[in-house]
Amino acid sequence: MKELLQVAYTAKATATGGREGSAKSDDGRLDVALSTPKGLGGDDGQGTNPEQLFAAGYAACFIGALKLVAGQANVKLPAETHIDSEVSIGPIEGGFGIAVKLAVSVGDLDKETAQQLVEKAHQVCPYSNATRGNIAVELTVI
Repeated sequence: MKELLQVAYTAKATATGGREGSAKSDDGRLDVALSTPKGLGGDDGQGTNPEQLFAAGYAACFIGALKLVAGQANVKLPAETHIDSEVSIGPIEGGFGIAVKLAVSVGDLDKETAQQLVEKAHQVCPYSNATRGNIAVELTVI
């Protein structure tokens, strides 16, 4: 396990009620109702779920890492750069696990350069570092 050399930021949130409850950040900026998807035996209510939150967080964080490595390489990312992320959940031996797919779109940037940047971003992204070796993460440049 790698220890943080310094803490740059700490997010704080409280969840109540599990998958049928709510989650709220300490500053009130995040305040969401949670619902269990039908695929997990729930009612597919109006709320979000942990997998959607993880998908959004990973994609946003990965774009930040992509911007960092692009800047280091003196490459300007197109404004329309975006990531379509998927977080799947299912049984694994001894419990449940997740798998992630990130489809990275970098507009008209050439695919070879984009692929190199994605691979470098995967090395520095905090979500990638947290999940490396624990879950399947599939990266594609679209």
